Amino acid sequence: MRLKKIFLILAAITIGVVSFSMSHSQTTHAATDDWSEPVVTLGTSLTASQKQGTLNTLTASLNGSDYSTITVDGSTLVKYLNPSGTTFTTNSGVWSSAMVQKTSSGSGINVKILNYNGQNNVTTITADQYKNAAVTAGVTDANIYVTSATPIDGSGALAGVYAAFAENGSTLNQSQVTAAQNEMSTLSDITEANKDKSGYSDAQLNNAVAEAKKEMAAKGSDVTNNQITTIVNNQIENNNLTNVITNNQKTEIINMLIKIRDSGALDSASFKNQAAKVANNIQNGAKDIFSKLNTEENRNLLQKIGAAIGNFFTSLFKQIQSWF
Repeated sequence: MRLKKIFLILAAITIGVVSFSMSHSQTTHAATDDWSEPVVTLGTSLTASQKQGTLNTLTASLNGSDYSTITVDGSTLVKYLNPSGTTFTTNSGVWSSAMVQKTSSGSGINVKILNYNGQNNVTTITADQYKNAAVTAGVTDANIYVTSATPIDGSGALAGVYAAFAENGSTLNQSQVTAAQNEMSTLSDITEANKDKSGYSDAQLNNAVAEAKKEMAAKGSDVTNNQITTIVNNQIENNNLTNVITNNQKTEIINMLIKIRDSGALDSASFKNQAAKVANNIQNGAKDIFSKLNTEENRNLLQKIGAAIGNFFTSLFKQIQSWF
């Protein structure tokens, strides 16, 4: 009888261990493939104090919930960013960091740049630029939080986003990542060149690009260079940038979008939806700007002339009708 009891106890322990092992295995698998936890990417150059401050800043919205971490170093920059023409080395420093929180399908990409100790230290890349680059790279449905303990352009945080997706089994297409980096460089340069011009905002430019991507996706990967040129011209006009964007800058935008087409991004079933979500997100985040775009005082001269001609012929047609 004692031997039977011992056998039963051992069997119960064995079943418990196996059950725990299977449960633990399933939990780990879910965290890897299903994004059950947000991923925090930490720049390798952060001091111990900065690292803790960065964690506190990025995870504040989690209210104590679990998250995992990965380290972003010079090798990460080289892997994801150098194919676009940047010159990072394995010894390059990384301070900007991010938290990626996967969201439900169709929710789109949301980006928030968080102040570190009351200051925005991401000096170059804007939230809207992060959004557009993420769409091009193939990122889908995620909340992305970015911060930096020291003033820096913010490239390390974006490389971290790419690495976080790879860590969770969603390796991004390098051609699309390269096109995304070219896009970010192009849009950053245009914003820097126009930042002091009246009637210009980074939101208008990025909305124009997001809407252009949506139109391109609707036409598919066979969209021609001429069609892309027409799309760009229309979106620049729609966003009241006709008198701000130079011909050279317009050419840069067209070439940038051609590279996005050639990267294979338009072949993605979700690309159009993600681009549309980003456009809506940009517009909702800058309602004070976009609510004025279609007002009479802000319409450009060409639009006014077109409206005047249309009104003239409408009036003339009504007058002629009154004669009969």
